[in-house]
Amino acid sequence: MSKPTPGRQVESAATSDLGAIRRVLVVDDSRLQRRILVASLKKWGFEVIEADSGEAAMAICEESSPDLVLSDWMMPGMSGLEFCRAFREMPVDSYGYFILLTSKSEKNEVAEGLGAGADDFLTKPVNADELRARISAGARILDMQRQLSDKNRVITETLDRLQAAYDTIDKDLIQAKKIQESLVPELSRSFGESRVSLLLKPCGHIGGDLVGMFSPDRNQIAIYSIDVSGHGITSAMMTARLGGYLSSFYFDQNLGMERLLNGTYALREPAEVAAMLNERLLADTGIEEYFTMAYAVVDLNSGLLKMVQAGHPHPMLLRADGGAEFVGEGGVPIGLLPDIAYSQFELQLSPGDRLFLYSDGFTEARLADGNMLEEEGLVDLVAKAGPGQSGREFLDDLYWSLTQVMSSQDGLEDDVSATLFEYNGR
Repeated sequence: MSKPTPGRQVESAATSDLGAIRRVLVVDDSRLQRRILVASLKKWGFEVIEADSGEAAMAICEESSPDLVLSDWMMPGMSGLEFCRAFREMPVDSYGYFILLTSKSEKNEVAEGLGAGADDFLTKPVNADELRARISAGARILDMQRQLSDKNRVITETLDRLQAAYDTIDKDLIQAKKIQESLVPELSRSFGESRVSLLLKPCGHIGGDLVGMFSPDRNQIAIYSIDVSGHGITSAMMTARLGGYLSSFYFDQNLGMERLLNGTYALREPAEVAAMLNERLLADTGIEEYFTMAYAVVDLNSGLLKMVQAGHPHPMLLRADGGAEFVGEGGVPIGLLPDIAYSQFELQLSPGDRLFLYSDGFTEARLADGNMLEEEGLVDLVAKAGPGQSGREFLDDLYWSLTQVMSSQDGLEDDVSATLFEYNGR
């Protein structure tokens, strides 16, 4: 095997650190100076292009931008400084390293060159070793710049893919919102002289709150307010399931209904409904969600109300004479523990009385001062919304009042929902 010549060893070592620099443009009106520079650059393995003026150099750059420019400062016509400015204004995909060759060494002149876009300076006459060192430094900078550009391109492509995925998810969530809204087809319904009104405001596209009503005949009605643990898709799926268990359309699937021998339906006791829901939820393995619930049935003839409170916020009873009180004793949420014996309590309603069921999105709403609204604040909001208003107007005004006292920067941290039953007798 033949040994490499010493000259080829030197050339190989010299070209090992070229990095991102391959194509070099030499600009000088002196043919001798160009010849000296070109000889060294070609020896180091660069592809070299020559120009004898700034104008000629610009024409070359417009065709194909070089990796490195070595330009004399003082030239007739377009100076090296003017060429540098024009070079920097060109729209290019990659950065070009620019070295000015000059006899100037004053600080203000160096600052002027840097301001024009030059990256480095070399004093004429150019020393070959110093030129090589400056080019190596420029190559390292270009390598880093191009690596950064590659990473930015990867990030941009990744963000584009994420945006596409987000758009798909967003589209699905919008459709899921429509499906969830279908669980509450009526936001207000009259039952003789009495009326039920519903409010449902998710904190996102979809939520974990559910409100509703159903009635097997003109004499009895069931109302409820449910809050599933957590937020987002999992909670929304649970509300969809509960909407089936308490369907206002398909009585044979509704756990709150029992079919009598004559083919008609009657409402089950609230405590029984809570126990059945608890048993049904715990029977499904892999489900970690639970929910709180206030569930009531009302005899529209007598005004007798029976209710179970399973971990839900205390319902508010608004009497016709202006009095207000929280009722219930709490209870255990549904889906946490097996074999829970839920208890129920009774209230006697008089014409003009109202029962207000709500989720903790009201009482735990974050106020501007950082505190939560809590029950005392809810009483104040209800008092302000109460005079002269009923039904949906009452609920909408109550929600608006809530948004006015909430911290504007936080917005809704939880779903807000409510069921309002207004009893006016037969």
